[in-house]
Amino acid sequence: MINVGIIGCGRIADLHYLGYKDNPHARVFAVCDADPERAERRRVQWGAERTYTTYREMLLNPDIDAIEVITPIETHEKVVIDALRADKHVAVQKPMTLSLKSADRMLAAAGRTGKVFKVTECYVCWPPMVLAKKLIDEGRIGEPQGIRIKYICSPHGGWDVPPSTIQQQIDKAGKGFGLETFDHGHHEWATAWYLMGPVERVSAWIDSVDGLLDCPATIMWKHSEGKRYGMADFMFASEMHMPTHYYPNDEWYEINGSRGILLVNRGTGNIHEGPIVSLFDGHAWEHFDNVPCDWSEGFIGATHNFIAAIRSEQKPLLTGQQARDILRFDLAIARSARKRRDVYLDEFEKPFPAISAWARRRRERRDVIVGRKIRTGRKGFFARTSRYAPQAHALMERIQERFDARAAQGWDCTIGIELTAEGGVDGAKFGLHIRNGKLDVTRGELPPDAMLTLHIPAGTWAAILLGKMRLEAAILRGKIKYEGRAEEGLRLRTVFKL
Repeated sequence: MINVGIIGCGRIADLHYLGYKDNPHARVFAVCDADPERAERRRVQWGAERTYTTYREMLLNPDIDAIEVITPIETHEKVVIDALRADKHVAVQKPMTLSLKSADRMLAAAGRTGKVFKVTECYVCWPPMVLAKKLIDEGRIGEPQGIRIKYICSPHGGWDVPPSTIQQQIDKAGKGFGLETFDHGHHEWATAWYLMGPVERVSAWIDSVDGLLDCPATIMWKHSEGKRYGMADFMFASEMHMPTHYYPNDEWYEINGSRGILLVNRGTGNIHEGPIVSLFDGHAWEHFDNVPCDWSEGFIGATHNFIAAIRSEQKPLLTGQQARDILRFDLAIARSARKRRDVYLDEFEKPFPAISAWARRRRERRDVIVGRKIRTGRKGFFARTSRYAPQAHALMERIQERFDARAAQGWDCTIGIELTAEGGVDGAKFGLHIRNGKLDVTRGELPPDAMLTLHIPAGTWAAILLGKMRLEAAILRGKIKYEGRAEEGLRLRTVFKL
């Protein structure tokens, strides 16, 4: 049995406790709060054995194996480092801290101890989002391309929040950390990271309805992997009652892929009724309504992950490093709104971030496609391709190696490819027969039932397969002639990673 001490017994601790209720592997052994009456009330409520009013006294107890830190954000660094030095496993409520330097000190302390250190982020452990991640990883919507998040908050509805908690939030906002886009926003940025991968840059517009609340706001970002983008709207509905058991806000998510659409229809609240997750695969909707979806389930999942990580049964989620990445995303959003420009996340590691960002934007403007101008450089528009022609036939013989069976699921298509003579290399004809995730390659004749037939010089095709030329460049140079359904070429590009 893992003995856990909880530091900070405020409103949100109600949800943290649920992961220990009836847990066969862990229990709340001790509680700590600066308010002795609240600490004692929680001890009785949760069946804990010990009560403390100072966390350092709690850390001296050798019977405590792990600590949950649920204190104000500005105290996280000191409490976490002290707990790690006391040889305790630590989970700290999101966001992990208020600066990257502070996060780095926490990570260094964790690295010296070898103890589990994680940041409690309920959305990445919330069953509907876990299901969404599973469906994306299974390729059910094809290649993910974009995520849209809609967030609405209101002053009406939900549970009672103690005045002390409200004051903490006001103090934090006064220091420039938005109540919605920074604090609650951590959930949204963690979700985008969890479903779509790391983020490269952001652009944010953050307004205010009263000089304090950071709404309305619109945030856009680009993920590091491929052409994946995201957008989030934060809105304040001053006259709307929020149907929720928790904080008076709600959100929903739309993830678009090359093959389908995935919806997570609600978050903290219950504005949308009906199934929690919906999937459109290009042909029909599939709805998932048997998934535990109360907001508290994310806290239960996060706690279970913490205990499983201590038991070496799972990897912690979020790890300290992952949480630092989310914090950097969060801070980049605030900087973008303040500076009125795109912010690259890695500029936080640069000695002169503004100069670094300017130089990067300049390079990207030079490289971007404008009208019929295609990218320059090693994959450039004017690249000579005849030198690659001797490799063309061998590359076609190995085309199966490039085939992405998952991306080809549900695609029935026959494509003809005629390599015309170039650079002293004879031409050849091939057929690509794709049937629901399987590929059969024929050589000798163009298939008569081809939906799309490409005629392309051998060297040009080899250059594309070798990554020396972009498919767009070959098309714009008039090197590719085609017959049939051009739209199949888009799927061809994805399935063969062209």
